[in-house]
Amino acid sequence: MGTDGLIIIDVQQGFMGSGTDHIPGRVEPLQDRFETVLITRFFNPEGSLHRKLIGWHRFGPGTADIELAFKPAATARIFDKSTYSALTPGIVTILQQNKVGRVFLCGIATDNCVLKTAVDVFEKGLEPVVITDATASHGGPEAHDCGLRLLERFIGAGQLRETADLAGLLKG
Repeated sequence: MGTDGLIIIDVQQGFMGSGTDHIPGRVEPLQDRFETVLITRFFNPEGSLHRKLIGWHRFGPGTADIELAFKPAATARIFDKSTYSALTPGIVTILQQNKVGRVFLCGIATDNCVLKTAVDVFEKGLEPVVITDATASHGGPEAHDCGLRLLERFIGAGQLRETADLAGLLKG
């Protein structure tokens, strides 16, 4: 199957709010449990479909919104993305180089970027595991819960785990 890796998705200043403020404190210590730690930052370039179709103009390059809301581990690799999915070509390359077969996912937002990434990991033939108590939605608890229900259908209910489950799941 390969090794385990962690992708921390879009835990950024611009996504912090009452429903997400607990996430930096949950994801930061997770980094110590994995050799492969990949972190994404979402940015919203001029002319993007987020701007054109959704009318969402935040997270422009160089704004405070895009700054990470936690301290990345010294060995973590950081990737900028302008898509929902964190499974960028650079991240896929590192997962392949490190022979990662199981990808643990956490971050923001359960109902879009985490969901899209988990499905993409699944469709890439890798095993996704979503750490549910280390994910949240800036859309609130209802959006988070909807994301979890969709994840159950897309990747299987057994792939949704909590931080407390990691000791029994991780190799080594």
